Amino acid sequence: MLVKTFGSAVSGIDAYTITIEVNISQGIRFFLVGLPDNAVKESQQRIESALKVSGLKWPGHKIVINMAPADIRKEGSSYDLPLAIGILAASSQISASKIDQYIIMGELSLDGSLQPVKGVLPMAIKAKEEGFKGCILPKDNAREAAVVKGIDVLGFSNIKEVIDFLEGHHEAIPEWVDTDKEFANSSSDVDFDFSEVKGQETVKRAMEIAAAGGHNLIMIGPPGAGKSMLAKRLSSILPPLSLNESLETTKIHSVAGKIKNDHALVTKRPFRSPHHSISDVALVGGGSFPQPGEISLAHNGVLFLDELPEFKRTVLEVMRQPLEDRRISISRAKFTVDFPASFMLVSSMNPCPCGYFNHPDKECVCSPGMVQKYLSKISGPLLDRIDLHIEVVPVPFNKLAEKAPSEKSTSVRERVMKARKIQQERFKDDESIHCNAQMTNRLLSKHAQPNDEGLNILKTAMEKLDLSARAYDRILKVSRTIADLEECHDTQAHHIAEAVQYRSLDRSSWGS
Repeated sequence: MLVKTFGSAVSGIDAYTITIEVNISQGIRFFLVGLPDNAVKESQQRIESALKVSGLKWPGHKIVINMAPADIRKEGSSYDLPLAIGILAASSQISASKIDQYIIMGELSLDGSLQPVKGVLPMAIKAKEEGFKGCILPKDNAREAAVVKGIDVLGFSNIKEVIDFLEGHHEAIPEWVDTDKEFANSSSDVDFDFSEVKGQETVKRAMEIAAAGGHNLIMIGPPGAGKSMLAKRLSSILPPLSLNESLETTKIHSVAGKIKNDHALVTKRPFRSPHHSISDVALVGGGSFPQPGEISLAHNGVLFLDELPEFKRTVLEVMRQPLEDRRISISRAKFTVDFPASFMLVSSMNPCPCGYFNHPDKECVCSPGMVQKYLSKISGPLLDRIDLHIEVVPVPFNKLAEKAPSEKSTSVRERVMKARKIQQERFKDDESIHCNAQMTNRLLSKHAQPNDEGLNILKTAMEKLDLSARAYDRILKVSRTIADLEECHDTQAHHIAEAVQYRSLDRSSWGS
């Protein structure tokens, strides 16, 4: 008897449907075709054990299973459940009347229980697009997939429960997720607050500008000045995720298997802080079957690189193209996978090997030229792509001893959200542009051209600091954000002047 069940596979952050054809005829051998990897081939032993423990039989006949399309490689253990259901239906042990209405995915344990799998959110989205009634998944994955409205997401603990449902012995209640409640529960959940930071008003101002326009930021200063502490608090002033941003971010984390069982959506902007020993593949994504890297996991959030010069040069250089295009394309011989990578790069570094160059109290012991050599570990093209360069100085004792609290993150966040609202209105006709940092040259000419006085200031800065054309664009973008924070329609001279101050690390002006 020939039976078809339907599963799903993920490429990048999108899913496509896999048709599993099971045919049982006279004979005794087992054949699994359609480019399965080793994990899929090993499903025979897991399925056989799960069926026996559940009181069912492994058919004593010839079993041929084809996974179509047959020219695309299938990987992972998530096909155990659809394969098992197909075998049971083809051997007439269960009814086949319902199985073509559902996408079925799940890994089987030897005792028949279902283990969670990766990528169920894009699978559920694809199931809805292709008109399936619903998805049958492990219980631990049900909340994650249930954010897709319009299909039934059914979560089960073991294969026996799945069989009872397909046989009509009991009704399963579809999982339901209240997305509004999910966002409400996490909107005020802040781990770190700006009110805990003493002093550093200049740095906090720069971070407010970065958050308001989605700009990249680098902080340079001696050890203990508060660079890492400030970076960790940036997420507390970023605007909350929209539903579309949350869904896109959740898809990436779902594919990477980063969604917790008790969570349905990623409701807070990601903050990723990889160690400096990370490889270039782990940072940008890749592998034989490409998986998202740290820059994609930071999509719609923050990627924090602490001690930037300690990262391998090759690791930093692979970020140059994603910083411009906000996507990463990973090419293999037979296919290309795209992952979104629209993130804010926040980085920190010491000014020299000893850490005390330009320190107000401690003397730098580095030999001549070592400061520039240390800074040269960060290439000029990469620094050009960072909008705001901030020098962080140690906080004096009288500031540290102040008992009066600093401004709370909620107050700063309100100003950031007002500026972002202005930008949303400005770019409402450009679906791919959401903030000032993403502006193209055409949009810069339209929205960020300064007056004559501002142009003169910019011309002087370009000549004295020997800035590149890319730095020119970055200054205009930052000045447009400063104007938005002031709710000013035009970019004025003092906006340009402040934006120029945030280019302190350009090669000709620092460390020489």
